[in-house]
Amino acid sequence: MTFHAVALPERLLIARRGTAYLSQRIAELTDAEFDDATLLHGWTRRHLIAHTAYNALALCRLLDWAVTGEETPMYASPEQRNREIAEGATLNAGALRNLFAHSCARLDEKWRNLPSTAWRETVRTAQGRQVPAKETVWMRSREVWIHAVDLDSGGQFGDCPAPVLDSLLIDIVGTWRTRGDGAELVLAVDGREPIAVDDTAAATTTITGTLPAVVRWAAGRGAIGIHSEGSQPDVVPTPPRWL
Repeated sequence: MTFHAVALPERLLIARRGTAYLSQRIAELTDAEFDDATLLHGWTRRHLIAHTAYNALALCRLLDWAVTGEETPMYASPEQRNREIAEGATLNAGALRNLFAHSCARLDEKWRNLPSTAWRETVRTAQGRQVPAKETVWMRSREVWIHAVDLDSGGQFGDCPAPVLDSLLIDIVGTWRTRGDGAELVLAVDGREPIAVDDTAAATTTITGTLPAVVRWAAGRGAIGIHSEGSQPDVVPTPPRWL
């Protein structure tokens, strides 16, 4: 079952569980470990924690938009977003912990107090998509569950709820199809019907594994537990870019 197929209260619960999961990964780090690298090229844990904090505040702006009707974008510009993360990464560890906790609490408060009609109001994501305000729950769920892994401190895709993994795989394959990438790929999740990225193309490579393993690989986070079949058996290719 995908994330969007479950009722909104359960979606909110999944987002809150993801926040708690990421919070625990951060809490287990020493202040000195904030300087270590993450799975995201060029980002330390400082950058990642700052990003997840400011992402929560950006989603708060979309919820304000839904309530008031006054356009309040997530970010003024991509440059402003990048500058915010870079500056946030310079904060000391204590300040970063507080920023993260405060921003998460603020977003949760917005969700709890959002009028029922506002969930259906249209807002615009940083990528320019027009979506209902309830999409912020998926946007945040995806953010916290994936970045708990990116923190490289024990987080695993296997800990993600199945609805998150199912929706991530749909999102990733959908992005590849839109861009015309990965036409040669078939994704074979154990126990499921294989997914051909392009039904009209001759597939040359089949990627096989559990749902968490296939999603991890497809999201560009490594090929742990993946088996590749095709023209180069057991040579696992690099997946097409997702984001």
